[in-house]
Amino acid sequence: MKRFGIFLVAALFLVPLSANAAVMSKPFEVAGWLPYWRGATSTVDVLPHLSQLTEVNPFVYTLKNDGTIVDNGPMTDPSWVLLQTMAKQQHVRFIPTIMSGNGALLHKLLSKTSTRIALEDRIAKLVKDNNFDGIDIDFEAKTAETRVYFSTFLKGLYQRLGPKWLQCTVESRTPIADRYYGVTPPKDAGIYSNDYDALNKYCDRVRIMAYDQQGIDQSLAHAAANTLYAPVADIAWVEKVMRVAMKSIAKNKLVIGIPTYGYEYDVTAYADGYVYDLLWSFNPKYALDIASTLGITPNRNRTGEMSFSYNPVSTLVTPTDATTSPTLTNNEQVGAAALALATSTNTHSTFRLVVWSDASAVADKVALAKRLGLRGVAVFKFDGGEDQNIWNVLK
Repeated sequence: MKRFGIFLVAALFLVPLSANAAVMSKPFEVAGWLPYWRGATSTVDVLPHLSQLTEVNPFVYTLKNDGTIVDNGPMTDPSWVLLQTMAKQQHVRFIPTIMSGNGALLHKLLSKTSTRIALEDRIAKLVKDNNFDGIDIDFEAKTAETRVYFSTFLKGLYQRLGPKWLQCTVESRTPIADRYYGVTPPKDAGIYSNDYDALNKYCDRVRIMAYDQQGIDQSLAHAAANTLYAPVADIAWVEKVMRVAMKSIAKNKLVIGIPTYGYEYDVTAYADGYVYDLLWSFNPKYALDIASTLGITPNRNRTGEMSFSYNPVSTLVTPTDATTSPTLTNNEQVGAAALALATSTNTHSTFRLVVWSDASAVADKVALAKRLGLRGVAVFKFDGGEDQNIWNVLK
């Protein structure tokens, strides 16, 4: 029977959540990942707000090619030790993440019985030796060929963990009709690398990475017509992917993964629309500094996120007329000016688009999780660089 600590009766109640039995848990949970590459600022950021969280996930462990585990923290660093100590005192689950984005490696490890069992044993030992409350498995870039082996791995790991928690972080699924809007879906469109039924059976929580949307939902992109549309996580799309997951996974296990970062694009406007070239991700301060330098007021766009457009040359010289160098404060104006120029001259025009998730965008996803009756949300990432108003949202 899975259990976790002794909780304040006024705040918590007994509900059937575990794959095997009932566990004590908050009715609505808030978790968050703390990246190892900003370990010091992550822990400083979270510690004063620890009581607002149900679970913390040090994003620390990765896999070597031989299946051994790399501690990128390291977890013996005083900042991580303090976080684990304080989490235990405040009855906050402390569950580190093991991440791999190497699909070929994962298939090699999981498809062979001996290496799969060795990995299960290795992870279970890591959890028990370090007195973690469980482990978060974030194995990405798998192929459909790996699906059955991954499910077997989860089954074996779940059994080995005993009373410890098994959290599963997986990619989102856009409805096929929306992903392939306007075209015939390929024959393998409904074949996935994750078995949602197996996740429901073996995982205590299933966190859907409802971010990095970009252009995957062609239905929403079409609805945006000739306006700028390259979201990190459109609230309309997030609801779609969670409703897909709800068909196979119990709502009281489902968690919405929420981003706190943004993307910058080089956008080329042609006569028939826009082409987006993703440059890099960033924390909000990067965008706000550019906006401040250029005297731009960012806008909340149709997706619920913040954005603005600018001419990168204008960071070095005085902005010129918008019809030739669109440095304006409104995405629609910038995009429309560039598109008009491309159409009238039968050529193309380029500019930058900056889009990010702020506290208000996070609040929209929290409200969505509650409206759908889901278990909660998991934030990627807490590292001191997110919009600090998020802590007011999460109260």
